[in-house]
Amino acid sequence: MTALSITFHTTAQSLESWEVYLTTELHQLVENLYDVEKYLISVVESDRIEEGQNTNVLLVFDSQALRSTFMENELVNLVEHVATRFKQEVMVFITPLNPLKSRF
Repeated sequence: MTALSITFHTTAQSLESWEVYLTTELHQLVENLYDVEKYLISVVESDRIEEGQNTNVLLVFDSQALRSTFMENELVNLVEHVATRFKQEVMVFITPLNPLKSRF
């Protein structure tokens, strides 16, 4: 098992349109990802963010090979889709996670 964390930082000006996008288009995109075993879409709570909001999409894969394939193909399309829609109003941060131990 391996995971990928995708964090989207949305500025306050785009928050309303981001929330609509999140609950409709982004959720559907994630739901239709073939190689993803499980996923979790979350709003990130943080005392450090004074303006805007962070949203995290945690994707769980059965193997590193599936995650690598996803990162080379699907992830590029996903990031481009968000960038086209929101320009610089949404920043995307990608973090591959390699579990040392888990109880999932």
